[in-house]
Amino acid sequence: MTSRPASPNRPTNSRRRRGPLLPTLITVAVLVIAFVFFVNVYTDVLWYKQLGFLEVFWRENASRVLIFLAAFLIMGGGIYASVRVAYRARPVYAPDNQTQDTLNHYQAQLEPVRRLVMIGVPAVFGLFAGTAAAAQWQKVMLFVYQVPFGQKDPQFGLDLSFFINTLPFLGFVVGFLISVVIISAIAGILTHYLYGAIRLQERGLFTSRAAQIQLAVLAAAFLILLAINFWLDRFSTLQDNSGLRSGALYTDVNAVIPTKTILALAAVIVAVLFIVTAVIGRWRLPVIGTAMLIITGILAGGIYPWAVQQFQVKPSEAALESPYIEKNINSTRSAYGLDNVEVTPYNATTDATPGALRQDAATAANIRLLDPNLVSATFGQLEQYRPYYKFPSTLNVDRYTIDGKVQDTVIAVRELNPNGISPDQQTWYNTHLVYTHGYGIVAAYGNTVTADGKPVFIQSGVPSVGKLGTDTSYQPRIYFGQFSPEYSVVGAPEGAPQVELDRPQGSGTSGEASTTFSGNAGPNVGNWFNRLAYAIKFQSSDLLLTNGVNDKSQILYDRSPEERVAKVAPYLTIDGNPYPALIDGRVKWIVDGYTTSAAYPYSQQQQLESATTDSLTSKTGTGALPNSSINYIRNSVKATVDAYDGSVSLYAWDAEDPILKAWQKAFPTTIKPYSEMSGDLMSHVRYPEDLFKVQRELLNRYHVTDPGEFYKNTQAWSIPNDPTASADVKQPPYYLSLQMPGQEKTAFSLTTSFIPQSVKGTDSRNVLYGFMAADADAGNQKGVKAPGYGKLRLLELPVDTQVPGPGQVQNTFNSDPTVSTQLNLLKQGQSSVLNGNLLTLPVGGGLLYVQPVYVRSTGETSYPTLQRVLVAFGNKIGYAATLNEALDQLFGGSSGALAGDSQKPGGATTPGTSGTGGTGGANAAPDATAQAQLNQALQDANQAIQDGQAALAKGDFSAYGTAQTKLSAAIAAALAAEGQMTGTGAGAPAAGTSTASPSSSATPTK
Repeated sequence: MTSRPASPNRPTNSRRRRGPLLPTLITVAVLVIAFVFFVNVYTDVLWYKQLGFLEVFWRENASRVLIFLAAFLIMGGGIYASVRVAYRARPVYAPDNQTQDTLNHYQAQLEPVRRLVMIGVPAVFGLFAGTAAAAQWQKVMLFVYQVPFGQKDPQFGLDLSFFINTLPFLGFVVGFLISVVIISAIAGILTHYLYGAIRLQERGLFTSRAAQIQLAVLAAAFLILLAINFWLDRFSTLQDNSGLRSGALYTDVNAVIPTKTILALAAVIVAVLFIVTAVIGRWRLPVIGTAMLIITGILAGGIYPWAVQQFQVKPSEAALESPYIEKNINSTRSAYGLDNVEVTPYNATTDATPGALRQDAATAANIRLLDPNLVSATFGQLEQYRPYYKFPSTLNVDRYTIDGKVQDTVIAVRELNPNGISPDQQTWYNTHLVYTHGYGIVAAYGNTVTADGKPVFIQSGVPSVGKLGTDTSYQPRIYFGQFSPEYSVVGAPEGAPQVELDRPQGSGTSGEASTTFSGNAGPNVGNWFNRLAYAIKFQSSDLLLTNGVNDKSQILYDRSPEERVAKVAPYLTIDGNPYPALIDGRVKWIVDGYTTSAAYPYSQQQQLESATTDSLTSKTGTGALPNSSINYIRNSVKATVDAYDGSVSLYAWDAEDPILKAWQKAFPTTIKPYSEMSGDLMSHVRYPEDLFKVQRELLNRYHVTDPGEFYKNTQAWSIPNDPTASADVKQPPYYLSLQMPGQEKTAFSLTTSFIPQSVKGTDSRNVLYGFMAADADAGNQKGVKAPGYGKLRLLELPVDTQVPGPGQVQNTFNSDPTVSTQLNLLKQGQSSVLNGNLLTLPVGGGLLYVQPVYVRSTGETSYPTLQRVLVAFGNKIGYAATLNEALDQLFGGSSGALAGDSQKPGGATTPGTSGTGGTGGANAAPDATAQAQLNQALQDANQAIQDGQAALAKGDFSAYGTAQTKLSAAIAAALAAEGQMTGTGAGAPAAGTSTASPSSSATPTK
């Protein structure tokens, strides 16, 4: 049998047969990627299931998947249909020319993979479109589950839910469909060109009948969508932020809205002309219509509104815009919860008369001296115990009932500090199995300190002891906090050896106590598959191979309170300052959640990050809200996170918020009514800081409700800069217990002050124009809000006020000769003087300023202690070792009230000083000779300081040494004289600790 010779025209297969290696590698890679994706989903399911919020995971991701599939199919289907129609309508015969030869070559190259391209290209575009659309799942959910607001917009008379829920969804859908039509049209045109249905000829552009029909239909679809978009733009003018104020102004109402209507009708007419073209094949009418539509858009949509604005509105802007400014004012105040602010004219006095605080004795007794922004280092040195513990840089202010009286406290939890573990001990086993939690809460009275300026602790120590309980009456272990490790593995069978380091042993016992976690706080990793899944998730082979994991082991991760609440309530904006509280025997983090929108009609947009940034957030780098803009906000949810087991509870705090109601319909089992909040939890609820910051930022302008005055902007305010900060950054709001004028009793409040509007590059008066307090006391009854909670009370001072603002007061403190001299005395020995928070309180018929003064020595173990208190009222100031003495100095010998530190031992009485208002009335000195000696010593010290500075300037070190010797002698004389006056034998506060409880009494002095 002879073989047949190979045909010379038959191509020989010179390529070596492809082996199985490449397909195998591709298959393995796909399987690995799929398994990693599965692991991420699986571990998320375990996390949500353990926490009891699996419904959130499934519903959120189901909505994402459905939106993705819908967008994928619409985009991919549209492109595929366009390409498929164009391909099937390709010409069978085409003229033979060079261009066609080139196209034939491309067709031949494409043909082997044509089907793959016709499916792959739409699929790729579909993937991109689906991914982008899935990110809009919240818009879709709010549209599907929307709840009416019961209020109508002031222009069209539609329910506000149309603008907040429906309009954003319709805008998203129309924009998406426009992109589908455009991309499909481009794909169809390219296909027609490739296969010769569209080609350039000497006589012009040739287009086949099939191509004409397809393009006409796509153009008509585009124009119909454009018409819908024009029509929706009419309503979007109420959300426009490009004008004088947000919302539809005169030009929008009288020019933009009518032209949008005209353009919508014109687009529909042109779309009809394209449909007619698809039938009759004549292009003149749609081309003319398109040209007219473009011209109309330019003239009616651009030039006409511009002309109205320039020639009609600007010459008479105040009168013409007045009704629209009024709509903006009303809508903005409503959207931000400012429509029920209680405004009280406050003609503040600047005269510090004796007994002026008699009617404000309760407020005076609760004035906070501990600055939570300065005493973190003090807490750390006195209560940290081990380097693997830490306190946050800024502590929190709360209130607790102590001995039957509500007392403001500064509180923090002793959290685990993974970076504090010795480097040679930072093994995987130690960091994830041994060092797993912090221990205990630490709290101190806010209104007093010990004789040497240290906090008077209510709760402290290891083991935890104090007036709030012991480690047997509450669970002190902190597994979930702001500094917790990335993940920890805890838990063991009963009777197994204890691995976790618990806390240092009590006094008299060396070593560390150990413990085993006994709660239900994380997914189980006792079986090999879960261990493998989490080993992949955290990219840790140690987790898979360690012998420290048993069948009862749980893995704790996503441990910060903000992160846990954000995951179970992804529709909320989370407040930047969660705070711990001891509630019903558990340490719980309280987290405020906000529902927000940027679509409220006529409401002014506010940038969140800018509004919530102040001196504290700038210092710590955390706490401010995200960089996004809103024009509606509600504190709709209060959440708690258990510090021991991480359990999360969500409570519908603003049950009437329509946006929250929509989310409750979307996730029906996740949010509890606030009626289920215990009385203990209610007693620690506060008015949220970030909401208050946003409101006060808006109130700078929107305290003015008259449109004419609003337009003039002559009554605008600003938030004062923090006078204790080195940079120009806003003063933070402060929590204080006070009684506002007209208020029935003292209430825990969040406060801020206002000064005249500051314009960059100009010198503005730093006088006080306003003071606002938000009632932050929710009461202590189970599921019942106190009637006054959330009430905003604003004191408006006359525009000709002489009450100094925070900046002026701080300048007076710094420039007063006597105060400056005594502060220089405190700085001796390389110590530094730290000005505490400058508090403002409306008492005595005027405004009282209080600033604690801390001293910190040098060295790694130094910490601030409170040594003096500065006070001011009008232009008078006082300065003493205690607030009680300083107030008596300020108010002519007797303030009429007792401050919280009135029982502080070792307090030194120093003379009152003054600003421009004259001498502060100090108490009569018990020893006139000692007083004279003190005054002379202070003058000598001041002169010695000046001589020393002059000597340094000249480079005369001999004279400088002489001046320092004189300064030391003057300081010794001053201390001796002060000791004679106080009977302590020394001017400095006595060393040691004090266990004296603060006076919470509100009894006025006679």
